[in-house]
Amino acid sequence: MRFPSLAPVLAGAALLAPTSPPAAAVPHEAPVTVTELRARTRDCAQVSHGRYREDAGGPAEVRVCGTRDAVFWKADLDIDCDGRPGARCNRGTDPYFSPATAFPRSDGGPLDAERLPYIVIPPASAIWDHRAHGVQGGSVAAVLYRDRVRYAVVGDTGPRDLIGEASYATARALGIDPDPRVGGAPSGVTYIVFRDTRARPIEDHDDAVAKGEELARKFVGRTD
Repeated sequence: MRFPSLAPVLAGAALLAPTSPPAAAVPHEAPVTVTELRARTRDCAQVSHGRYREDAGGPAEVRVCGTRDAVFWKADLDIDCDGRPGARCNRGTDPYFSPATAFPRSDGGPLDAERLPYIVIPPASAIWDHRAHGVQGGSVAAVLYRDRVRYAVVGDTGPRDLIGEASYATARALGIDPDPRVGGAPSGVTYIVFRDTRARPIEDHDDAVAKGEELARKFVGRTD
């Protein structure tokens, strides 16, 4: 026996059946821009007791400035190749190479300047004691150059009276020549270090980026 087709009935039922509304799209917040961060660092409330030189023998003109959430300075970028030796950072490529960094990895070994974006700060002194402003090894930083923002950590210390230095990996990420002999940027770099923060572990760049993006939004006053 042939039964009548149920297709028309099922089709009609499908038309009458309630449908769920489409899921609302989850908005994706745009990254904080160089313009926003530069606007926030336009004015300087100086927290250092003196000024730093960018290079040995140069004038002492760089101030460390501060807000409730961060400290920042504007300087050049010299290449730090210290730490774990590699193909691009070693005694042969860098005449000032040191196999150690002031702040080590979680396993006690030195950081890897070729792979880890980090910045260099002066050691604590009468000019400025970074510890009094919530800055330590592993503190999360934002580095600005031209149209780029890159996140890093505080990874090493440099000479007592100089400022403006970052790792090979930081320079490369910013589009700056990372060669330790002839690379770097002569000016135009802004360093922002967020107070009382830390990437855990210090060598986890993904953690630094995630925290940096969140801290940058707060720093520029993003409330959405």
